[in-house]
Amino acid sequence: MSFRITGVDPTPFTHLYGLSDAELPIHGAVRRIANAPSGFPERTQLRDAYVGESLLLVNHTHQPANTPYRSSHAIFISEGAETAASVVDTVPQSLAKRLISLRAFDGNDMIATADVVEGRDLAALIARFFEDPQVRYLHAHYAKYGCFAGLVERA
Repeated sequence: MSFRITGVDPTPFTHLYGLSDAELPIHGAVRRIANAPSGFPERTQLRDAYVGESLLLVNHTHQPANTPYRSSHAIFISEGAETAASVVDTVPQSLAKRLISLRAFDGNDMIATADVVEGRDLAALIARFFEDPQVRYLHAHYAKYGCFAGLVERA
């Protein structure tokens, strides 16, 4: 089963780019500078941030459906990101090296099934979930912190 993983669209956050550290909290955001090669998974490009990269920690509504599963959580986006990454039949390294919670949603935006898997085994779980014709899309989350990692759809 062919699949596509898409990063977060940065457009809703571009108004935050360049704001001062004092102004960001007014918008519910904070700036962080990546100080290690891991620990700062960037959501627009589906990669770990580079050491020294400026990131914005923002709240993102990853499940906007008007259901009990409506949800948002904190994510890192690269300050200055312009487009969202989209990869087909590939699990980005930032997901492959972490424990992932995968949630399958049906046509009514309700959870049909979910599981936790080591990222290196994510492609197999994606394929298994998409065997069910009721499953419309998947949400990947970093299991430890619960943060949204990416949208998974049939390609």
